Amino acid sequence: MRDVIVVGAGPAGSAAARHLARSGLDVLVLEKSSFPREKVCGDGLTPRAVAELRALGVDLTAPGWFPNKGIRLIGADRRLELPWPDGHGLTRTRADLDELLARTAVTAGAELRENTKVTAPIKANGRVSGVRTSDGAEHRARLVIAADGASSRFCVSLGLRARRDRPIGIAGRRYFRSPRHDDDHLECWLDLAPAGYGWVFGMGDGTCNVGVALLRSEHPDYHRLFTRWLAALPPTWGFTEENAVGPVRGAALPMGYSRRPHYLPGLLLVGDSGGMVNPSNGEGIAYALEAARIAAEVITAASAAPFPERVLRKYPSAIKHANGGPFTLGRAFTRAIDDPRIMRLATRHGLSRPALMRFALTIVGGLPAPAAPAAADRLAAALARMTPAS
Repeated sequence: MRDVIVVGAGPAGSAAARHLARSGLDVLVLEKSSFPREKVCGDGLTPRAVAELRALGVDLTAPGWFPNKGIRLIGADRRLELPWPDGHGLTRTRADLDELLARTAVTAGAELRENTKVTAPIKANGRVSGVRTSDGAEHRARLVIAADGASSRFCVSLGLRARRDRPIGIAGRRYFRSPRHDDDHLECWLDLAPAGYGWVFGMGDGTCNVGVALLRSEHPDYHRLFTRWLAALPPTWGFTEENAVGPVRGAALPMGYSRRPHYLPGLLLVGDSGGMVNPSNGEGIAYALEAARIAAEVITAASAAPFPERVLRKYPSAIKHANGGPFTLGRAFTRAIDDPRIMRLATRHGLSRPALMRFALTIVGGLPAPAAPAAADRLAAALARMTPAS
């Protein structure tokens, strides 16, 4: 019997596996596809995500990483650049990133099985005790981590469906060969649609990742928005059909803890499977990596405890404590800017007031607080902490 089985080898699953394997636990990771594989994402890593990668021991000086200094916000004929408070961000394609993290889990001692589709949970005495795979095999473990993405069929098979009172957004992206590939800021266009934005992220390899995100499920037509926006951009940027690298691809954004509880006896949810995407901006990788670390810390502590179940039951509260307040504020923010009038007002006034914009982004978790916070940063953090998680 294994200590832990991880279902899915995306950032959340691989990070959890690496943390656990480094703690000496016997970990099996089951991935339905094989590497390298493509995932729809903006490929932007904020300093929050960078810090989690460092905690994993990932070499961020190796080839393949492209650094950025901050975010550039564009809207209402205004332009505002906000530097990251501390450190730097990065970009790297998910095809590279996911494989890199999976291999680092293996080097730490985890076993990875690719092309292995999990079809059903195994339950015993009211507890998840393993999984069945499409080849007819059964794998048993003391604990299972569900890290199989937004649809999380594993969770659905256990009756854990996405909550209807939580927003499910959608994003679409495409790569283009572009002279803007070495832009040192993550660029976001804020007034494309209510509760939506566009992005241009330089990848440093001759291409840009260009996409749109719609943060409310009531507005699903990202393809039309994407096409209309690109047609209005300067042709010299290269975001044209002849410069495209691959098709437009879309993916769901399960936001604001859209699937709960995050713990059932024998099962922990991490990343998109638990809806761990920020409702205010659609960022998911940083929160997936963070949840993976928290889950690994709880599991490691439980493995050494005389009553492990008592420790494991603390996982949902640890996740809620980490981001419950900002996610609640993010849902309220997204509902507000779904009104076009409020969206225009927020864009016009926010981009002309850098301090106000930084304060607002810090509250909802879109901008990390600096290591040496000023009074405004402390106030934003306090407001987020006081906001009840729901």
